[in-house]
Amino acid sequence: MAFAQPFPLAAAAQKTHQPAFGPDLAVRLICPECRDPNPNIVEEFGSGDLVCGSCGLVLGDRIVDTRSEWRTFANDEGDDPSRVGAASDPVLEGIEQLDTLISYRDGGTGIARELQRAASRSQSSRSERNLLTAFRDIGSWCDQFSLPKTISDIAKQLYKRSDEEKLLRGKPLEAVIAACIFIACRQAHVPRTFREICNLTHVSKKSLGQCYKALEQAFNLSPGATAQVNANGSNPSTGPENLLVRYCNHLDLPANVQSICGDIIVAARQHGVADGRSPVSIAGGAIYFTCHLLGKPKSSRDISVVAGVSEGTIKLVYRLYYLEKEKLVKEEWIKEGRADLDRLPVER
Repeated sequence: MAFAQPFPLAAAAQKTHQPAFGPDLAVRLICPECRDPNPNIVEEFGSGDLVCGSCGLVLGDRIVDTRSEWRTFANDEGDDPSRVGAASDPVLEGIEQLDTLISYRDGGTGIARELQRAASRSQSSRSERNLLTAFRDIGSWCDQFSLPKTISDIAKQLYKRSDEEKLLRGKPLEAVIAACIFIACRQAHVPRTFREICNLTHVSKKSLGQCYKALEQAFNLSPGATAQVNANGSNPSTGPENLLVRYCNHLDLPANVQSICGDIIVAARQHGVADGRSPVSIAGGAIYFTCHLLGKPKSSRDISVVAGVSEGTIKLVYRLYYLEKEKLVKEEWIKEGRADLDRLPVER
């Protein structure tokens, strides 16, 4: 017995047939020049062109290569058909570079945390996890300091080598990383002072100095090894003239102030003026001296904020320069009207 449909419609719904869209297989691509019913069409994936094999006429361009793209990421000879992940990093050689991320969304059950803990234990050993953590800290600190990637790579190589040879066992991780960044800056001729590195990494100057000395002795990083020593005996990577670029830029000083200040520092070194002072103090005092000499004075407070030294230290170096001003200032500067010794104030 057939049951009637409950609540039938007043009018039966008519089924509409949607037109089916598909490729027309009856269409053939032939060469307009040859007009061969059996065309010889060749796909040149190297140039991305669709070419007639008979006459050479280009029928289309920008053809997408649909074949499998097998790239080799192996360092040694042999096939490595890996199609996932980025290019291998030489710093992370011997370490698994593919990570597995587990979502935090578990509905409040706590399963995600347990899975993450289990995955981190199974993926790498404790030493590899510590190495990856140090690499992340080096990268983040270099980014905060606006340092290029080359310095970050050098610091990572230094840390990896010190970790493999157990040179700084028992030292704080932050102090070791800070020392590696400081050495990398010297080797890349991008000088940074101890004070700047300590302010960035929040490491004490004593801990940074201890780690730096240990790495310097272990890797033979004498001033001659990190950079060539010039004829005057100063290290160009840590000399005060290399600090002038950043300090003058922060003080919005013109380019001629920087060049003249560099010449004054070189002349002072040749005459033994302010020998034994730190490069930061010499740079700050030389900028203060040059600004007044050229008639573009800057206050000692502004220079001390940029250089990171006290106003008394800047004025002390200035007084040493002031006593030997005839030896430091070239006569051609005075004749050209760029410099005037009468502009120099007397600091007591």
